[in-house]
Amino acid sequence: QVQLVESGGGLVQAGGSLRLSCAASGRIFSEYGMGWFRQAPGKEREFVGDMSGSGTRTSYADSVKGRFTVSRDIIKNAVYLQMNSLKPEDTAVYYCAAEGANYQWTYWGQGTQVTVSS
Repeated sequence: QVQLVESGGGLVQAGGSLRLSCAASGRIFSEYGMGWFRQAPGKEREFVGDMSGSGTRTSYADSVKGRFTVSRDIIKNAVYLQMNSLKPEDTAVYYCAAEGANYQWTYWGQGTQVTVSS
């Protein structure tokens, strides 16, 4: 059973930074990818960034490319989302996700709120 718990959200001014953490249990990082998604009020959940199981590949949505970075610590069983140069439009609930055996986004955390003030 895979469980994901996010933390690190909060209120930050535009231009500031936050680092989100996702603690994963029951997950073998080397086999399956981990990712981050977000959902703003009144909008659909959208992809933010991810890292492959091998850790050799990352990908990002165009809206965050160059500002956000996905990383992981295998020893700590954790995945991180470093968010720099935050903008008000980054305000959303951010979710950690993990691939399942079918390599689809199968497991989800409860989400953590990020609010960026102008």
